[in-house]
Amino acid sequence: MLRCLYSLLSYLIQPFVLFFIWRKGFLQPEYRHRLHERYAFYKNLKKPMPKGVVIHAASVGEVIAATPLIKKIQEYYPQLSITITTVTPTGSSRVKAAFGDKVTHFYLPYDLPDAVKRFLNFVDPKLFIVIETELWPNLIHQSHIRKIPFVIANARLSPRSAKRYGWVKSHLQPMLNEIDLILAQDRVSADRYLALGFNPDNLINTGNLKFDLEVTPNLCNKITETQNILHIVQRPVWIAGSTHEGEEKIILEAHQQLLKQYKDLILILVPRHPERFEEVEHLLQKMQISYVKRSDNQEILQNTRVLLGDTMGEMMLLYGLAQIAFIGGSLVKHGGHNPLEPIVFKIPVISGLHTFNFPEIFAKLRNVNGVIEIESHQKYLVSAVSKLLDTPELGEKIAHAGFSVLTENQGALTRHLNLLAPYLIK
Repeated sequence: MLRCLYSLLSYLIQPFVLFFIWRKGFLQPEYRHRLHERYAFYKNLKKPMPKGVVIHAASVGEVIAATPLIKKIQEYYPQLSITITTVTPTGSSRVKAAFGDKVTHFYLPYDLPDAVKRFLNFVDPKLFIVIETELWPNLIHQSHIRKIPFVIANARLSPRSAKRYGWVKSHLQPMLNEIDLILAQDRVSADRYLALGFNPDNLINTGNLKFDLEVTPNLCNKITETQNILHIVQRPVWIAGSTHEGEEKIILEAHQQLLKQYKDLILILVPRHPERFEEVEHLLQKMQISYVKRSDNQEILQNTRVLLGDTMGEMMLLYGLAQIAFIGGSLVKHGGHNPLEPIVFKIPVISGLHTFNFPEIFAKLRNVNGVIEIESHQKYLVSAVSKLLDTPELGEKIAHAGFSVLTENQGALTRHLNLLAPYLIK
């Protein structure tokens, strides 16, 4: 009954969805492109090989988390076709950058019964894997009807999502019963799924795939090449990655204060969403801070103070250029982003206090003093960066502690592969 009501409401809101896409397209034109895929119409598109695997990674963060898993599946099961779906253009760009034409990529259609049926008819998979948090009732139901195992990998359930699902907990059981396996990324998320009524026999706490990061030789070479192109080898660099509205002004004010003492200091400023690149550029102009854009791929001059990261798929590369990292989304109530991406480069990490998206990771870092946490004011950011610039040995100590958390918690990738093997070899 709940799914029928949900489907009816989903159809009724489609005019508003189209208006949202049209409006969002002004800032990010890619949202208007390939609209037919969002309703599962694939005229003139190449059909993937049947009985492959669909891996759904909603946006950039999920694609990054899924990339090592996807590459291992390609390595161990080369005969399987892999289709990756996303819902955002940024996620789509990340898929293309990471895999090129070695996978098939589409947008996941809206969770409408007819669209989901067309999608599954077109792709015809033997396994559906969702990364982290995407519970779509019609997609789950149609997969179940077709006897396509439905697995949630690296599963995460935020406090907000758990609360919302809790409101309709008594009606969720039919959908939960149609999910074959949940591989939870931490005990907190596992407990939240169990509290909703999911069968404990089909839930395993595998750990977080995001711990299984590695710096490849190819990435190391790219970092060295980029340092030389930008001409920053001899300059101190700090980065503010994945920033959100309300944070850039704080960060830039802090940078202006830092420049009074550290005149050669470079800030790499990377907004989380590409539709905000222009907005942040205007802020730089308004504050009269000299900058270059990463997309211009030009040398940073002696009087340049900021490198604006306005490209997609280069977050790890940009972290590799820095000696100190600040994690965005944490000075405002967004919940923070993955601190392990800079930690893998063995650099100290600074974060705001709003880190509820990654409670287990930050708890582990906090326990070993592997992160500096600050309040949401530029003076605290100035103090933290100054301390790390003045006392490199402190930075090394924090970085080492953070890196130990990363290495000690790796292994989720192997556990995922072992548990997915029965579905992949069928």
